[in-house]
Amino acid sequence: MNRPSASFLRLDGAVAVVTGAAGIIGSVIVQRLVEFGARVALVDIDVARLDAVAAATGGAGELRVFPCDLSDAEAIMETVARIHGWAGRIDVLFNNAASKSNDLSRFFEPAESYSLETWHEVMAVNVDGLFVMARECAKRMKEGGGGAIVQTASIYGAMAPDMRIYEGSSYLGGAINTPPVYAASKGAVISLSRYLAALWANDNIRVNTISPGGVSSGQNGVFHDKYRARVPMNRMAEAREIADAAIFLASPASSYITGQNLMVDGGLSIW
Repeated sequence: MNRPSASFLRLDGAVAVVTGAAGIIGSVIVQRLVEFGARVALVDIDVARLDAVAAATGGAGELRVFPCDLSDAEAIMETVARIHGWAGRIDVLFNNAASKSNDLSRFFEPAESYSLETWHEVMAVNVDGLFVMARECAKRMKEGGGGAIVQTASIYGAMAPDMRIYEGSSYLGGAINTPPVYAASKGAVISLSRYLAALWANDNIRVNTISPGGVSSGQNGVFHDKYRARVPMNRMAEAREIADAAIFLASPASSYITGQNLMVDGGLSIW
């Protein structure tokens, strides 16, 4: 009987594209990909931060930075073509980018006064850009015999937020909530991923989502305390724990898993 080993998680020589690579989760995914042997294309709109993430690997692995506005379909198509030209193939896509718009105060506006302009700005990255990126990478994956796509959703794409958590809570000094556009966009990611998993299964392309629970990223102590009280494991997630779940879904260890939404939430969704 063959026994699985750590080699089933290896991605040696695989070409992986990471969108939102400059972010809290994306940057850790990049680091883990390098550790697991992948060649990595870092995609984000924040050029300075992209360079910093690449530099943080200390020269380990083969990486290339590809600045891109992920709300611009033409820019995405051009970027994927450049990545394919650089690497000659695309094996893995971590479709991780998401937008909070260009104005946090507008992003966290109450639902009753939420601007459609902000709604469209967020959806342009979270859904439209995510679809175009998946479409363009899947074309190259088909040419190479298959691949794996992992798309970042959220627990709030699968369940409603507990609004009591936000009473007295703040993020980077301002009032915080889960905006309706965020929940709607992340629900769309889960639904779209199931559709694409069925569509591309015969092309040997697996499509799954991860739905992270809360990761500490500038929330105040009130938020931390209230959020932890809702979680069976009594803590927020570390970015590494989200990244490791994504690595699993991209690796040969999950070769018979597609169309699934993995809740990486410390058990929050079971209560």
